[in-house]
Amino acid sequence: MRAGRVFAYGAAVGLLGDLLLGDPRRGHPVAAFGRAAGAVERVLWRDHRGRGALHTAVCAGGAAALGLAASRAVRRSPAASVALTGAATWAVVGGTSLAREATAIGRALESGDVEAARARLPHLCGRDPQALDADGIARAVVESVAENTSDAVVGALVWGAVAGVPGLLGFRAVNTLDAMVGHKSPRYRRYGWASARLDDLAGWPGARLTAVLTTVAGGDPRGAVRAWRADAARHPSPNAGPVEASFAGALGVRLGGTLSYGGRVEHRPVLNGAAGRAVRASGSGDIDRAVRLSRRVGWLALGVCAGARLLARGAAASVREPGITKGRTS
Repeated sequence: MRAGRVFAYGAAVGLLGDLLLGDPRRGHPVAAFGRAAGAVERVLWRDHRGRGALHTAVCAGGAAALGLAASRAVRRSPAASVALTGAATWAVVGGTSLAREATAIGRALESGDVEAARARLPHLCGRDPQALDADGIARAVVESVAENTSDAVVGALVWGAVAGVPGLLGFRAVNTLDAMVGHKSPRYRRYGWASARLDDLAGWPGARLTAVLTTVAGGDPRGAVRAWRADAARHPSPNAGPVEASFAGALGVRLGGTLSYGGRVEHRPVLNGAAGRAVRASGSGDIDRAVRLSRRVGWLALGVCAGARLLARGAAASVREPGITKGRTS
């Protein structure tokens, strides 16, 4: 079986597994990677960019190397290769857990239980929940759903299409390292620099594909394109900007503005401010609409990535085939 079909079948199996099973409550591979990365950090940490770059190389390179070794071990068995790709896809994507957490917070807000929503918000993002009212929590959830659609689903599929299982594991490792050490706290401003920059590079194609698919799958394609073009570059993140702006336009809401992380207040540009309304905690279904859009984008991304991998492999195979040599006549 050709590698393109292995990825297509395996990625579909992995997404179905995520849809049916979600993340395991114990023993999640990403959590195991996080513990290993933490152990490496305890050995390597210095307030120095070079040490941080070494940490990134060891952890992300190790994850990709593990994927490469596993792929080579099963390459002679199509069934085992599909199973490995499916398991890796299931391990690295997090669409179902994202939807469950967002929906749970939405239900709490709809019922008026703001304290319950605050208690669950840290499961989804790093905002300071006590600094947010009900509408602020709802906005944070919609923004997190948008950004994590790219980080937890589409980006992984893109790199799986490019590099198979090593791409899947390597991308998730880079994304996890950024979440662990890529923020601008005093401890990680220099040490986490390499992880943050590598995450920006690795996330670039997935973020653009997410934005494109959001314009296709959303309820207002023109609004999504307009917000993307007008506001994405104003966001401090080169990858969250296109994704959040396109979600804001597709949903007809405003995202961005003032937020708080770890006691640090940031004033971010408002996305889709001219055409959108404020995200509402109840009576609007904004969180549910964002979750449904995220799911549609994820399945569309599977089709695009699998199709691109099949076409690329088919084109490469046709180039390698020897041409027909015409005989000369005398």
